[in-house]
Amino acid sequence: MHKKIRLVTICLILAAFAAQAQHVYRFDIKEDIGPGAWRQVKNAYSKAEEAKVDLVLIEMNTFGGMVNFADSIRSRILDSPLETVVFINHNAASAGALISLASDRIYMSKGSSIGAASVVDQTGQLMPEKHQSYMRGLMRATAEAKGRDPKIAEAFVDGDVDLPDIKPAGKILTLTSAEAVEIGLAEAEASTVADVLAAEGLSSSRITTHQVTTIDRIIAFLINPAVSGILILLIIGGIYFEMQTPGIGFALIVAIVAAALFFAPLYIQGLADNWEIALFVIGIVLVLLELFIIPGFGVAGILGIICLVCGLAFSMVVNDYFDFSIAEPGMLFNSFLLVIASMVVATVLMVIFGKSLLNTRAFKRLVLQDEQRSAAGYTSSKMNLEMVDKEGVAKTVLRPSGKVEIEGKWYDAVALDGFIDIGETIYVEKHENYNLFVRKKRTS
Repeated sequence: MHKKIRLVTICLILAAFAAQAQHVYRFDIKEDIGPGAWRQVKNAYSKAEEAKVDLVLIEMNTFGGMVNFADSIRSRILDSPLETVVFINHNAASAGALISLASDRIYMSKGSSIGAASVVDQTGQLMPEKHQSYMRGLMRATAEAKGRDPKIAEAFVDGDVDLPDIKPAGKILTLTSAEAVEIGLAEAEASTVADVLAAEGLSSSRITTHQVTTIDRIIAFLINPAVSGILILLIIGGIYFEMQTPGIGFALIVAIVAAALFFAPLYIQGLADNWEIALFVIGIVLVLLELFIIPGFGVAGILGIICLVCGLAFSMVVNDYFDFSIAEPGMLFNSFLLVIASMVVATVLMVIFGKSLLNTRAFKRLVLQDEQRSAAGYTSSKMNLEMVDKEGVAKTVLRPSGKVEIEGKWYDAVALDGFIDIGETIYVEKHENYNLFVRKKRTS
């Protein structure tokens, strides 16, 4: 008798020890589904798998987001050897519904909802049938992978799916927590994470909460479209001011730092690829060649602008080289719109404020001027006060700034005509600060 009691006691102790030894890894998805959420899920599952936890618990409250990133998240969950439980604490709409279906079990707080997963554009309008068809298939496949009813998953996308006992005809399905439990989509209603763990028999388990690092926050901030637009503006503005003030100075540093901040987080996120960054660099090179070496404005300049715009726009959209079908509908158009709008704003600001900014003392202190020795034929236009009406030759293309030679010496000059080709005869109309203002000499 005593032996049996000891054996039962030992078994109870071992069972309690086993329960205490169980390990749960927890993280939240409480944001729009996008690059930031995808990065967090990747990092969380990598750490959970490395720690060999018993369960991954996701607390979710999202209205959806980008389909391509939602697909990446649901694939990561499906491919993981770990069991996953999703606790829907209020909302799992659209992309959130897809991710929830990829989990092994779903719990919902009272008053929560799941569904409404039709594909819409940025204005909320339904996308064409091909996009809906893809999403229906994705929902069905995910439900089937986890043993759920594929018709219910498809009804989240398509109002024509016939479910007479669940939803009215022609209406896209959205389920409340009680409805989801009743039809077996969700396991049970729960008020807190502790309730979910109790339902899973893991009340005494060790819980590790995923920590979002400072790097993650910085990347999430930098890939925000508004911040990307500002960085593009700084890239274009920095290049413009560097061309106006030759030499490796403050303006060029601003452009380089802005380009690094633009591309680096996109590259880390897997959006920007090497060929897209190379396309951007080629565009810059072609534009500089057109400005300083190739006379006129032709093929090189146009190709340079196209490469520059495409390099920036493509890097913000997931693609397989030029296959953008895997991206969220409308993302490519929005990407081009953001790049072009930022460039237009930069151009307008440069036209309005460019000249006054270049002449401020603060800007001149920031800019590192090239050393131009007199032995090389350079002189300061500010020191030559009797240059008006003198004639010379354009030594570079002036568009509108460049170099001219007068009486064997080189000067910085600005073409008042807007453009003067290399080798053309010019005359000085006025001088201000370190620039001569010249016009093309007309031949009679």
